[in-house]
Amino acid sequence: MLVTAELPPDILAWADGLRRAHYPPDRNRIAAHVTLFHGLPPSAEREIRATLAQAATAHASPRAEIVGIMPLGGGTALKVASPGMVAIHRELADTFHGLLTQQDSHPLVLHITVQNKVTQEAAKRLQNVLRDTLEPRKFAFPGLLLHEYRDGLWDFVQAWRFRGAKGG
Repeated sequence: MLVTAELPPDILAWADGLRRAHYPPDRNRIAAHVTLFHGLPPSAEREIRATLAQAATAHASPRAEIVGIMPLGGGTALKVASPGMVAIHRELADTFHGLLTQQDSHPLVLHITVQNKVTQEAAKRLQNVLRDTLEPRKFAFPGLLLHEYRDGLWDFVQAWRFRGAKGG
């Protein structure tokens, strides 16, 4: 199971447009997203749902900003700064202790991948264009999303909207 931070519609449309334009079409099987956890076990689905519901109830929408680009070797991502989302992720990771894969145990680096599985030259070209044209974009994450991985695709399971009082 995968957990993502929900993007507001305007940021999602913009980032997904970049992804459709620069991600190899035969490999672009999901929309732009901000992954929080890559591989939680389906056997813990009830616990995962309860934990995400509690986090959304406790926290206000965390503020965020697209602050630059992040080279990925054979790809490019938009770097996202959000101390509030990083704090929420830390709380979730503490609760999910023992369920996390090695990949999910590393410190979180928030990003939106808009290009991957390309040559380093193609990645550098896009990074140069974005470096010259990208402007910071401020937004707030509206919620948390749960997906199930099936046959190379992500099936949407449920969304939880932030509505709490803890600052973001």
